[in-house]
Amino acid sequence: MSKALDGVRILDFTHVQSGPTCTQLLAWFGADVIKVERAGAGDITREQLRDIPDVDSLYFTMLNHNKRSVTIDTKNPEGKQVLEALIQKCDVLVENFAPGALDRMGFTWERIQELNPRMIVASVKGFGPGPYEDCKVYENVAQCAGGAASTTGFDDGPPVVSGAQIGDSGTGLHLALGIVTALYQRTQTGRGQKVLAAMQDGVLNLCRVKLRDQQRLERTGTMKEYPQYPNGTFGEAVPRAGNASGGGQPGWILKCKGWETDPNAYIYFITQAPVWAKICNVIGKEEWATDPNYATPAARLPHLKDIFAEIERWTMTKTKFEAMQILNKYDIPCGPILSMKEIAEEPSLRKTGTIVEVDHPTRGKYLTVGNPIKLSDSPTEVKRSPLLGEHTDEVMTELGYSPEQISALRTAGAI
Repeated sequence: MSKALDGVRILDFTHVQSGPTCTQLLAWFGADVIKVERAGAGDITREQLRDIPDVDSLYFTMLNHNKRSVTIDTKNPEGKQVLEALIQKCDVLVENFAPGALDRMGFTWERIQELNPRMIVASVKGFGPGPYEDCKVYENVAQCAGGAASTTGFDDGPPVVSGAQIGDSGTGLHLALGIVTALYQRTQTGRGQKVLAAMQDGVLNLCRVKLRDQQRLERTGTMKEYPQYPNGTFGEAVPRAGNASGGGQPGWILKCKGWETDPNAYIYFITQAPVWAKICNVIGKEEWATDPNYATPAARLPHLKDIFAEIERWTMTKTKFEAMQILNKYDIPCGPILSMKEIAEEPSLRKTGTIVEVDHPTRGKYLTVGNPIKLSDSPTEVKRSPLLGEHTDEVMTELGYSPEQISALRTAGAI
């Protein structure tokens, strides 16, 4: 069966996480992703957080599946010629260098257009045009600058960054969409274009409900679904809301049986209005269904802490899985707090390809996250990440270089 992006060739100048997330996703959909790396070193994550000496780290392997690796010295004049040949043959160049790095290499937008007017140049940067556009940005910096940290955590504590990599991987996902969109537009125009995904912008896009709440706060001075209501105080900016749901249906994380020793013995519970009577029956508070202090969503808002405390008294008598099984019978929205160990061992995630076991020639078998997007006509096969420079000769041959020319380039240090 053909792949969705068969025939698309990606020149991958990315490293660490944001860019590799993007190009790995494109590779999973069938694009030929050629990862350009420095000879002898390669992507810095090959050696970061290693758990096995002298073996590519999980950090690298889990972000570079289905790619081919070539090593080119872009400072070498002959190496630069090889890179020019690649630009002429590829459809997309993806980079997440520091601002201005590609220009300093001699590959300005104008030069790339001279070599290949159909080329799409896609970039991850920390900030878009503005006072901070020359600043380097990492994951947690993006979360802070994009509004996530200021709105995460509890009101009596400091800002908190998320365990989800919404700055790096989140921006990579945004960039992948931009690339596919630009490829589609190119079928109409025949022209390439620049695609920019700024990390601050990507994080803000994922925090849009908090921008919504900022405007509500400015208009009304309060937000009744936040735990600060009715006894707390609201300032000028959206406060941290703990585990509140952030939507129209109040929710909170509650203890389950075993919480004293298991840090993940918790469940997220949503008091959805249509099933309120069922919730009351399950927790043994049938009278709340008709009590005017509890019967309507508006009436419940001032009592949410007491309501969740009563629900928690019930959840603490059940494991998170027992509670979920009971609550799902009544269509009460809930979800267990799953640890990474539980997720890694979940059979259904293996069956759907969301968790995949991959065999690596030097690492052996390891688990990785598979393609989160499933296409019925373009199934994903997760292939191992490449060894450093593993495909240099193969790609050079495809560019038309003879074995003698490849040998000469290697002797010259160009590849």
